[in-house]
Amino acid sequence: MSTTDGNQGTTWLSQEAYDRLQAELDERIANRPAIAAEINARREEGDLRENGGYHAAREEQGKAEGRILYLKEFLRKAVVGDAPTSDSVAPGTVVTIQFDDDEDDTEKFLLGSREIAATTDLKVYSPESALGKAILGANRGDTVTYTAPSGAAIKVTIIEFEPFAG
Repeated sequence: MSTTDGNQGTTWLSQEAYDRLQAELDERIANRPAIAAEINARREEGDLRENGGYHAAREEQGKAEGRILYLKEFLRKAVVGDAPTSDSVAPGTVVTIQFDDDEDDTEKFLLGSREIAATTDLKVYSPESALGKAILGANRGDTVTYTAPSGAAIKVTIIEFEPFAG
């Protein structure tokens, strides 16, 4: 489970999701010496202005360090356990919506952090997405309209929602 509750920046994670992200962080930190060794090896090849291998290794280091910083902060703010239940659509809920009053056009998804996508078969929408923002706080039977990235106005009705059992 991964959700952001009413407390700004709090992310609820299942133990499995937390452990998976912590393992990724540990692996990336452990890989730092190998990346540094690669940079040093490429540096010794000669002129750095024309050394593609050196620049590629430095770019890889930058990406790895960025991910390490992101994971450290994400996990620092995370709360492991069940998200609080809510009487309305909130992050951490599995939501079923119906599009444009068409009973045959429905979608079921998890409203939560995309970090959880690897641990569920459900499609995950971020609370910060256009759809996520539109349905936050909605109740069963409520109809909301949001603007899709294509610019189209889309009307959806909340059919049901329940806490994610992850």
